[in-house]
Order: sequence, then C-alpha cells, then structure tokens
Amino acid sequence: MTFADPSALPLGLSLLLSAVVSERLTELWLSRRHARWARSLGGLEFGQRHFPFMVAAHVGLFLGIVTETALLHRHFVPALGGPALCLQALVHAGRWWCVRSLGPHWNTRVIVIPGRPLIRKGPYRWLRHPNYLVVAIEGVTLPLVFNAWITALLFTAANATVLTVRLRTENAALRLAV
Repeated sequence: MTFADPSALPLGLSLLLSAVVSERLTELWLSRRHARWARSLGGLEFGQRHFPFMVAAHVGLFLGIVTETALLHRHFVPALGGPALCLQALVHAGRWWCVRSLGPHWNTRVIVIPGRPLIRKGPYRWLRHPNYLVVAIEGVTLPLVFNAWITALLFTAANATVLTVRLRTENAALRLAV
C-alpha cells in the first residue's frame, strides 16, 4: 500500500472528506454569487492580500489529514473520533446557520456594502464572527475524527495566524461601511 494508492485511506475518511469537500465547493459557488451581488451594489473588498494565506491554510487542512492518516497510519479511535464526528455535524449546521443568517451578504471575502447595517440575527445576535468559531472548531475536530492530531495542531496555529489579520481587516472594513 503506497501513499498514492486510494486504499491507503480508510473508507470512512474518504467518505467524510468527500462530503466536506463537496460542501466547501458549494460554499465557494455561493460565495462567488454573493460577491457578485455585493459588488453590483457598490460593495468594497478589503484584505485581498491575506486571502491566499487563508485558502492555503484550508487546503493544508485537507492535505494534512490525508497525509497524516496515510503516512502515520492513523485510524478511527471511537473514544476520540466519535465525539469529533458529532461535533462535525454541529459545525456544519453552525456554518449553514451563519450563511443563512447573513443571506447574500455572506461570502468568503471581506466585501462590505457602504451604508448597510450590520446583520444581527441568527448567531450574529450573540457573536460578531461566529463563522470563525465554527472554522476553528472544524479545524480541530475534522482531523481528530481519524486521530490526525498533528494536523489539528498545525491548522489551529495557521488559522490563528490568518484570523488575527482577517479579524482586524474585517472589523476595520465593517466600521468604515456602517
């Protein structure tokens, strides 16, 4: 069994990652559509320079899970993977709650439409950036479903670094837009 051999990955991991990647591709499609809408209304984009680093961190999450699982022979450990999988279900529900709450204002970029009020419904009633909490939890729990703890640690560090810049950028953009 070699790393390039798809059978090197547990079937459950392949199915889980396929589902999550499919979800992410759907998000990207929706994000592009929402970004076009926001720009058509005069939306301004901020933070373009940090965006590729954010993308790299998220791609690295998936590559890390696959690599660590295959090379280090990680597997599903029920005591860790079971709760992590349950949290994954909550994470994805939370992500779509954020998307639905923001409606067409949601996208993966920092695009604000000047003069529009902040949205304060759904999870945004309690948290300013709930989607980033969802991403942080996903970055830990998704790798831990199959015991890929090194990837969980590395993604958490990369995500924290990117989010430091992202949150500053987004908060400044939102202050300018309102």
